[in-house]
Amino acid sequence: MLIDIIAGARPNFIKIAPIIEAIEAAQKNGAGIQYRLVHTGQHYDKKMSGDFFEQLSIPAPHYNLEAGSGTQAEQTAKIMTGYERLLMQAPCDLCIVVGDVTSTMACAIAAKKMNNIKVAHVEGGIRSGDWTMPEEINRIVTDSITDYFFTTSEVANNNLRKAGVTDDRIFFVGNTMIDTLYKQMPRFQKPAIWDTYGLKEKEYIVMTLHRPANVDNSEKLKELITEIINASRGLPVIFPVHPRTAKILENTGLNKCNICAIDPLSYLEFNYIARYAKAVITDSGGITEETTVMGVPCMTLRDSTERPETCIVGTNELIGTDPRNIAPAFEKLFLGQWKKGAIPELWDGKTAARIVKEIVKIFRLN
Repeated sequence: MLIDIIAGARPNFIKIAPIIEAIEAAQKNGAGIQYRLVHTGQHYDKKMSGDFFEQLSIPAPHYNLEAGSGTQAEQTAKIMTGYERLLMQAPCDLCIVVGDVTSTMACAIAAKKMNNIKVAHVEGGIRSGDWTMPEEINRIVTDSITDYFFTTSEVANNNLRKAGVTDDRIFFVGNTMIDTLYKQMPRFQKPAIWDTYGLKEKEYIVMTLHRPANVDNSEKLKELITEIINASRGLPVIFPVHPRTAKILENTGLNKCNICAIDPLSYLEFNYIARYAKAVITDSGGITEETTVMGVPCMTLRDSTERPETCIVGTNELIGTDPRNIAPAFEKLFLGQWKKGAIPELWDGKTAARIVKEIVKIFRLN
């Protein structure tokens, strides 16, 4: 059996690494399973792509579709046509897509239209309810044509059931991003900026912002960052700046004060500074999962989340996009009143092994 594993963007690489490792372990145990890694090229610079292959020991892709940049539609079209061309030359038996990026949706569509190739969605069923987010569209479209759903939570399971998916297609396995986190935690690397800014454990804040609603309007970004500066009591705020945010930040005049704007960090470096931060303030989804497992207080600058378990069980709190909510959240943090949190069910580092075990059973590969 030939399985295609699709990856195209930073979050994908973190999620596929343990799946590849689990497939290779199954091969050694006699499972009739082969894979090919298809890099769509959605993220194509070294910091957003190459570093992850090196640091997470991901093998070189069998194919790189080299989609590159473009509008949402242009990038989707490049990925679909590139992947369709590969499937016409050499079809697979199962296409595994992960997460909710453009590559996930585009390759799922191409696979289903090519002789109805089976699609498995790792992290299926998550929903934010916010249709202004491109990722939400990607999730809904992908799940509408998925055959097998590998889910991270009971919330995701119920979302799928409400959409009419039967239980025999839903496999609650946990979170592959957390598999990678547990494996790599002993290898986290102290970045050079630790000494540059004289950082000390629990005496700095980490901030990440990249969603259009927060960063595309310079006035809105300025308002958010001003509130963070005022609320952070002079602690250094380490801000790895997403490429889309860098130019806008320059126009705010706020890349001074206690805001330490830096280039994006590698996986091992970023998680090092996140692990030892007093808190993380973010509009990312994946970071809220990592902070939950590491027990780090997390504030999410969004009005909804597709990962509610990080709030219900974990250390994350949804504080919304209103800048006025920032000061009360920081006050709670500095008073030592932030919740301790716990780790959600099956986020135990063994998710990828469960996924491959289910695939072996479904396709009778032993």
